[in-house]
Amino acid sequence: MKNSACVLMLLATLVPAAAFAVETYPMRPVRMIIPAAAGGVTDILGRVVAQKLAESLGQQVIVDNRPGASGMIGSQIVAKATPDGHTLLMVFPSHPVNPSLYPDDIPYDTLKAFAPITMVSGVAPVLLVNSQSPARSVQDLINLARAKPGQLNAAAAGSGSMGSLAAELLRSLTGISFTKVVYKGAPQALSALIAGEIDFYFIGSASTAAAQVKAGRVRAVGVGGKERAAALPDVPPIGDTIPGFEARGWNGILAPAATPKTIIERLHRELVKIIHSSDFGQILAREGATPVGNTPAEFEAVIRADVAKWAKIIRESGIKAQ
Repeated sequence: MKNSACVLMLLATLVPAAAFAVETYPMRPVRMIIPAAAGGVTDILGRVVAQKLAESLGQQVIVDNRPGASGMIGSQIVAKATPDGHTLLMVFPSHPVNPSLYPDDIPYDTLKAFAPITMVSGVAPVLLVNSQSPARSVQDLINLARAKPGQLNAAAAGSGSMGSLAAELLRSLTGISFTKVVYKGAPQALSALIAGEIDFYFIGSASTAAAQVKAGRVRAVGVGGKERAAALPDVPPIGDTIPGFEARGWNGILAPAATPKTIIERLHRELVKIIHSSDFGQILAREGATPVGNTPAEFEAVIRADVAKWAKIIRESGIKAQ
């Protein structure tokens, strides 16, 4: 009885302290780790989110760019941070890919080290062909590849990029063969497509794709998501032709695992308001992205599904980090 009384007294002192910490959150500036270089889409969106989150929380939200190692450098910082809501992570499409692409180098458990808060935006790659290509649809491209097995060249902006994985998903679901050419980045891959050096390319930005299509430099034959892209309303989803095809990238906000549920809920409420604001929607539209704002449980399900999906594709295709 005496021990039970001591336990009850201890709990009585701990509960008010925990409640006080939640009620006063945030008690100091919040640090938003962006594991990418300044100037990219993830950085642009992360800075807007940070600014608006600071206004709603009444505390400064400091952006800290920590690029490198496919986002793992910045992610490791958050994985090891105190789980009190004062350190957040803005992740991008490599997050669920890294466990399979860098199995011996990843310094944290992707599924256990973080508490998902919400997906900020989604963006589906666009399948482009050269403007002189005889392919005017996804089926045309498949037929062309089957007529010339192994002779078509596909560009990829990095071995583990969403475009590279989308090309491998296309190979997996259709059985076509082609040669993949890995470029340093999207500008180089797009230039090679325009020059006719390669035959097709999954580009990550629908807005960039739309601009090139309008200029007559390339032709868009399909989008990787389940729905048409606002920037390319006449281009159908690839899944309409290839059942089961879906490839999309996303940005989302994570906190360290064990962050109190009440803080996650507070951050989720504030972030969803930001994500669905009209001015943020305009910024997303310029980047060819769409707002999401799903629940923590829904976001966790997406991460788990993507980890499993891309692990299978990477294993079957033999993709190696470069």
